Amino acid sequence: MRKVKKEDILNLYEYEKVRPEKLKEIVQLKKRRRLFLGDKVSIVFENYDTVWFQIQEMIRTERLVKDEDIQFEIDTYNELIPEKNQLSATLFIEIPDEKERRETLPKLVGIHDAVYLHIGNKYTIKAQADEKSQMDYEEGKASVVHFLKWDLTPEQIEAFKKEPVRIEINHENYKAMAEIPPEVKKELIKDLESE
Repeated sequence: MRKVKKEDILNLYEYEKVRPEKLKEIVQLKKRRRLFLGDKVSIVFENYDTVWFQIQEMIRTERLVKDEDIQFEIDTYNELIPEKNQLSATLFIEIPDEKERRETLPKLVGIHDAVYLHIGNKYTIKAQADEKSQMDYEEGKASVVHFLKWDLTPEQIEAFKKEPVRIEINHENYKAMAEIPPEVKKELIKDLESE
């Protein structure tokens, strides 16, 4: 899948003009790329469009205008775009209540190391977590955002297209499994077929 390039990025003024429409588009896109795992976790599968939007929003929020600052954001977020034969997702721990969040996050340390992709009954692929997600061990509580990737073989991709596909979290303090719905699976097949 292609990466975001500097020439793809709109300046602040141009982005403000198209932002309302882009925001509507990305909300709809993320609905087709989101999977809920239990009552506290969701994952959004990343692609060029989700990452482009995130970069634009960071530039907007931080009011970035220097080329090197913008390039830093591009380089950082491009890591989320899947490579060939790969799926990439951001896992969110969503606990709105602050007291519950403070109590729960220490129990979820290491959750990023307990996420699996099941293709039919034949393949189980453990997610690879970005090293930045490992910081939660040092702080003694789980980060609320984790970046995950799954590398698939050509045989696994063929099975992915035909078989039911599930995502599982099998952590000692949080267990959940959900089948990837057809509309999400359709998006992910496009990701896996892209060069």
